Amino acid sequence: MSDTSTGTAAPSAVPSATAGAGLVALGAAAGAVLRWALEVAAGDLALWSVVAINVVGAFVLGVLPAWRRIRTSPALGALLGPGFLGGFTTVSSWAGHTVRLVEDGAYATAAAYVVVTVVAAVAAAALGRRLAAGRLR
Repeated sequence: MSDTSTGTAAPSAVPSATAGAGLVALGAAAGAVLRWALEVAAGDLALWSVVAINVVGAFVLGVLPAWRRIRTSPALGALLGPGFLGGFTTVSSWAGHTVRLVEDGAYATAAAYVVVTVVAAVAAAALGRRLAAGRLR
């Protein structure tokens, strides 16, 4: 359905709280399993795979709002945003790795890990938004 005054698609119905929670849970499960598989595959590089996962997730989260299908489908937005990307990205693993680095006396690595993750993730989200602006509308 479209809004004849603007020529844009009208948003679909917002899912009920139960349906929304189910969509978020489904997406989160898929995202968490993918993250886990990537961390396992990274082996000794799992520490840095978490940085990559968080940066990629931040980039995609920056792109999502520009995607018309997300703006017109709250259900898809719930599935992909807080669902899949919420499960895929991880603050808890990142924080756990940081604590272990500090406990092991690797202070410089811990500091670099924190700074690189925060700066790269914020830059990736901003880049995603900038690249998506006008291209996915």
